[in-house]
Amino acid sequence: MRGNETDLLAEFSRKHPRFTKLFTGFGKDFMPTLNEGSLLFMPVLLPSTSLTEVKRVMSWQDRVIRSLPEVESVGGKLGRSETATDPAPVEMIETTIMLKPEWLPTNRTYLGFIKIPTVYRNPAWRAGSTKETLIAELTEKLANVPGYVPGFLQPIENRILMLSTGIRAQLGVKILGGSLDDLQRKAFEVERIVREVPGAAGVAPSRVQGKPYLEVEVNRVAMARFGLRAADVLDAVETGLGGKVMSTTYQAAERVDPRERTGIQVRLQRDERDDLERLGDVLVAAPGGKHIPLGQLATIRRATGPSEIASENGRLRVFVQANVSDRDLTGFVEDVKRRVEREIVPTLPPGMTIEYSGEYENLVRAQQTLYYIFPATLLIIFLLLYVVYHSAKEAAHVILAVPFALTGGVFLQYLLGYNFSVSVWVGYIALFGTAIQTGVVMVVYLEEMVAKKQAERAAAGQPFTRDDLVQAIKDGARLRLRPKVMTVATIVASLLPIMWSHRPGSEVMQPLATPVIGGMVSSLLHILIVTPVIFAMLRERELKVSAK
Repeated sequence: MRGNETDLLAEFSRKHPRFTKLFTGFGKDFMPTLNEGSLLFMPVLLPSTSLTEVKRVMSWQDRVIRSLPEVESVGGKLGRSETATDPAPVEMIETTIMLKPEWLPTNRTYLGFIKIPTVYRNPAWRAGSTKETLIAELTEKLANVPGYVPGFLQPIENRILMLSTGIRAQLGVKILGGSLDDLQRKAFEVERIVREVPGAAGVAPSRVQGKPYLEVEVNRVAMARFGLRAADVLDAVETGLGGKVMSTTYQAAERVDPRERTGIQVRLQRDERDDLERLGDVLVAAPGGKHIPLGQLATIRRATGPSEIASENGRLRVFVQANVSDRDLTGFVEDVKRRVEREIVPTLPPGMTIEYSGEYENLVRAQQTLYYIFPATLLIIFLLLYVVYHSAKEAAHVILAVPFALTGGVFLQYLLGYNFSVSVWVGYIALFGTAIQTGVVMVVYLEEMVAKKQAERAAAGQPFTRDDLVQAIKDGARLRLRPKVMTVATIVASLLPIMWSHRPGSEVMQPLATPVIGGMVSSLLHILIVTPVIFAMLRERELKVSAK
């Protein structure tokens, strides 16, 4: 019964995310996803899939993807380049999908000479379609191949994740230690758990087992009978199956590059290589001039084995990768960790451990950095204020602008539905500096008006009373009203165009500008109302102490 209640709560949270945030708070991501205008589709087939079948699947998926009107071009790739930095197996397909621009720019002219850059939606994009709906539609259309796990990222995003973490997804659950069989079994168990977590998309375990092999085991007794060595038999196997370069041919002199040369490779025909019985009839030359069939000298059989053997820090490694959809990355990982700790960790064999990587690894590092930067920023601001006023009370008074500015930023962030990320925190740090600066200017105005009023009373030979203090504070706050409103209006007006921009990079800039816009509005109320009141309280106390 408890499991059903949990499922109902998870379903309600997925359908009503903003209502849920009232009780659970904001989610946390590393960075907002930058819209690159393209997609990278990287499905992984079963290791036993033949090269012919992989080519057929790649051609079929290209036709399916190209059928969408929002797609500009599709280019599929299988295999890998001749480099150790791209260990892609044959069963992994990389398809780059170039999308048509969703928004087209236009420079409309107003009043005959004013050009204002605007955008309009591309008619090629269907009504209501977004990049997320395209991914969902393609995932549904392409999930018809057995063992076929669709996974979508973006080209630049994928390369950065691969280079920084080695995992081509937002979350990678790495399983380290043990044998390959134990690792593969645990990977499938973790895959089942990750699929059940709300928000999981493109869940795929690394398949290290199931690759077909052709094993040739030499019979040393039979070889000794004919005077053969193992190297003689295996050379014949290498030449017949894999092929061997026997000579080199040079190009004709009239070619562009007469030094170009091409190797002459010798191997058996495909029908002979695919048939085990005919492969056993391959003749191996013996020292006495006889030719012995390979089947009499070795045992030939088909077997399955590892498709790849990956290690990390000297331990065998497999992983389960997953992307996150319709929820924050931190909440998703915490749910996965909770399930894994409860169901998988107690059953791990000795020496086997589980770690978490992918984009989540970048998020953890960013959080650790912000834990130092954020308090250090506030501390530096407080020290600078103390140097200016030579009073901890005055410094604390001015730094009160920070929580008031934070209130407006958080409120607007909640209304727009942004999670906390590095971009948002950078916006808050910029907001705090601006709010403190305006607070300092307000206090300076108030100090000047109080000093002026005190000088006037001293010149007239009259005491400086509480009524004089209140009047001076009112005059100073009234004098600061217009500059403060102009400052806030300028900052908000300069950032508002970012909020309705559709150009590349707006996905990162909008969460950064949101705290600044919301915080400046709440900071305006604080500076004009709260700051003069606190200033009056501090000065009244000083006035009473001096009167005694």
